Amino acid sequence: MSVFDQTLNRYLTHLYGPRAGEVARRIGQHIAYFERARAAGESQDGIPVARRDPAPSGAPLWSEKDQWVICYGDSILAEGTAPLTVLSDFLHTHLRDCISGVHVLPFFPWSSDDGFSVVHYREVNPELGDWSHIRELAGQFDLMGDLVLNHVSRESLWFVDYLTGSLPGRDFFIEVDPETDVSQVTRPRSSPLLVPVATRRGTRHLWATFSDDQIDLNFENPDVLLEFVGILLFYLLQGIRIIRLDAVAFLWKRLGTNCIHLPETHTVVRLLRAIVDEVAPGTLLITETNVPHAENISYFGLERLSPAATDPVPAADEAHMVYQFALPPLLLHTLTRGETATMQAWLASLPPLPDNCTYLNFTASHDGIGVRPLEGLLPDHERDALLELMHRFGGFVSMRSNPDGTDTAYEINITWFEAMRGTRRGPDPWQIARFLCSQAIMLTLQGIPALYIHTLTGSLNDHEGVERSGRLRSINRHRWQRDTLELLLENPNTPTHDIFLALQALLKRRCAEPCFHPAAPQRVLESHESVLAIERGPLENGRMLLGLFNVTDQPAPLETAGSAVIDTLDARRWQSLDDSIAWPQERTLPPYAVRWLVSTPG
Repeated sequence: MSVFDQTLNRYLTHLYGPRAGEVARRIGQHIAYFERARAAGESQDGIPVARRDPAPSGAPLWSEKDQWVICYGDSILAEGTAPLTVLSDFLHTHLRDCISGVHVLPFFPWSSDDGFSVVHYREVNPELGDWSHIRELAGQFDLMGDLVLNHVSRESLWFVDYLTGSLPGRDFFIEVDPETDVSQVTRPRSSPLLVPVATRRGTRHLWATFSDDQIDLNFENPDVLLEFVGILLFYLLQGIRIIRLDAVAFLWKRLGTNCIHLPETHTVVRLLRAIVDEVAPGTLLITETNVPHAENISYFGLERLSPAATDPVPAADEAHMVYQFALPPLLLHTLTRGETATMQAWLASLPPLPDNCTYLNFTASHDGIGVRPLEGLLPDHERDALLELMHRFGGFVSMRSNPDGTDTAYEINITWFEAMRGTRRGPDPWQIARFLCSQAIMLTLQGIPALYIHTLTGSLNDHEGVERSGRLRSINRHRWQRDTLELLLENPNTPTHDIFLALQALLKRRCAEPCFHPAAPQRVLESHESVLAIERGPLENGRMLLGLFNVTDQPAPLETAGSAVIDTLDARRWQSLDDSIAWPQERTLPPYAVRWLVSTPG
């Protein structure tokens, strides 16, 4: 028995006990089909296969050149052209020298939640294009796709099977007696957990973590797991290199627990990791778990992650990447409060990363700015002040239900540009500078950066979109008409023009600097609260980078920044990454200044 087969059987035994052997045999059939389709150049149903050679064993998974964009398949529209073609052309025209990858949010037929209530997993929404457009994007960029495996649309064939008592979907869902006490269950929403459904057998109540149109799947049934193994392998055949495991933290349910991060959930992630490592080396798994930081990084698969540990960091066996969910709300606090002490403490607490693991750093996404990741990092009164400020800047706050029946804030719904409108004192003239400072900090941190399309375009709050959809998240999901967007990009008198060009420049400089490699060490220097100082490196050749950021609307003299910053500046000869001019030629950082300095011995 191969090492892979042994690993597979160990994980499946944990999940399914004596049924493990049969499940392993059927996974083997899926893998054999995958190998035949890859060799033949098309799947069994005649869909062509993307030509992407597996990465050689031991090949690097990423580099400083990895910089991604997050968008919907229809974020940019042009009349008479498939939206996926419009997107591909826009990215190629404007960003081909800046980005290496693109996350196209769910592009399947869907019934709600802008794609995250999937009707057909193996089809492309015809309003966006077809699989040829997906393969085209995968040929230009590293493509991320969503494996929406926690729940499915009520309009799916599986759910129709359930309603009619037919296989396979009859046993794909979780029925619960409505009198059952489910108060322990961790909720990301304030909607009822159990939804009534009329079936041929009468009314049944089904588990629905997110909405009454997103019905949770029952992974205790191995047939559900097998379906998703087949779907995952199909996505790999279409050229998708990065697999995002959506809402995976809620995957396994067991009454009497909080039903989040259960051991079986981690085992499912390990199982999928083992499969992609075996059949498609170089594929990346990323988990989407919008939870407090310690819970989030548990999806690297380590039992212990401690920055104080002296033992070697053990190899990780779950996700290659996790979203850095604490970063957006902490950055929001840092730049609206004008203090870096909280950010410094958090950065200093980050544990060393295991080999072949890294963070996905971002400030904004299609969802809101998570509030839960602030738990244990920001006092309640500071969190509440931040929420109130975002209301003043035109945003909303989405709520979630607690076990005691109360509701608390779950996420802030606002565009990142509007969130940077001012400070606790209110709006001010520094919006663009503050916005760009926030992006530069994110780009400096260890990991791979991802910029949401509406960050690149400096989009305003789409209140009309909220009114049309009735969903708060629509505030940050505007669909651009390409001709309108191009006019804004060409007009030097628009924030869109200034922001896009500035971010282009930052991205071009970043991808050429080896100190931004995701594996390059990171250290935060203790400094005055107005200044954030981040060191990257040293590399093997001794090269280092120092990022200096003034997070206030007042000049920040470096003499007051702190001895650690002064000592670092004095210990080496530095030059600006922007223009290769020797530095420091200035001893005071202007408001919201960004400085990338590099130093190479000799």
